[in-house]
Amino acid sequence: MELVSQEPSQEPPQDTKVTGSHAFRLAHLVSDTVNRLRLKAARRWKFGPQTIAYQGYGSTERVRVLGRVLLTSRPVPGSRTEQAAQNGNQNVRGWRAFTSVPIPFVEVDIEIGGTTTRVHADRGGIVDTVVPVSLTPGWHSAVLRAEGTEPAQAMIYVISPDTTLGIVSDIDDTIMVTALPRPFLALWNTFVLNERARMATPGMAVLLDRLLVEHPDAPVIYLSTGPWNAAPTLARFITRNMYPSGTLLLTDWGLTNDRWFRSGQDHKRRNLELLAREFPNMRWLLFGDNGQHDEAIYSQFSRRHGARVAAIGIRQLSAGESVLAGGHSESGDHSGSTVPWVYSPDGAGMAKGLQELEIL
Repeated sequence: MELVSQEPSQEPPQDTKVTGSHAFRLAHLVSDTVNRLRLKAARRWKFGPQTIAYQGYGSTERVRVLGRVLLTSRPVPGSRTEQAAQNGNQNVRGWRAFTSVPIPFVEVDIEIGGTTTRVHADRGGIVDTVVPVSLTPGWHSAVLRAEGTEPAQAMIYVISPDTTLGIVSDIDDTIMVTALPRPFLALWNTFVLNERARMATPGMAVLLDRLLVEHPDAPVIYLSTGPWNAAPTLARFITRNMYPSGTLLLTDWGLTNDRWFRSGQDHKRRNLELLAREFPNMRWLLFGDNGQHDEAIYSQFSRRHGARVAAIGIRQLSAGESVLAGGHSESGDHSGSTVPWVYSPDGAGMAKGLQELEIL
């Protein structure tokens, strides 16, 4: 088996960089101790190990495989929870996704294209690694196995070298109305709100579907600062609201090897740079909103890779949404930009702007 290293960590931004090595080591000690106690308690409560595989993407030469290894509570046979899971009708509260306990640094075997690669999950139980392959364009499956768990299958979309357009979209307040930045509402939406109460942004599903009709080979990447615990809920939201299937690139909360807190902005910047590096001949459609930092992040990316950005679509929050979101960023003057910007409060307005650019 070939050992594949995780993608190296990027230099942390100034506001999250470690400033006291002794205090940082102490924080890691406390964090690891708490996680060990959680693991011990979960095993005592008969939680079982589970490997979860997420949809990935890649080229004909290497693919990005995503997954997680957790201790999870098992639904009681015949219970409403089990029946809902079997029927795909999970009318549940968001907090249930946070009862699982990550298993850190566990070995995971990844089988794809007839070869098996062994990697290690990180301290959050997350597998996010690039595996060398030799595959044809289209859909393939990867199987992830960790000791003591059932194999989990992930669908991997291999992008053709001839593909010239890809789609990257934020989730919160772009395809889903959440007003997530405000702390109280973030906790409410994540832990309390029934997941079926989350609303889709008007017209965005139709817009993305039309784009795929015009560009059927385009990969779809959902790039969000949301936590990996929310991945099952987000995947169901995407399916239920008829958004196109795509790779979820989420983040994890808590300490990392080199910083106190994970930076959502850094997470987005790092993944955009990775996409630019992986697919040098592809142009990207970038969708976000003006309630967080998407404008600044996309503007910075377009200045560095202007020829690689087909257009940037920004959903404008309403006055009420802006208040709930803690304000909004100012719509900058992009008249000097080589990249076209489209602003609209909904998908229909964005579609009209993209039509004028002859992208749709």
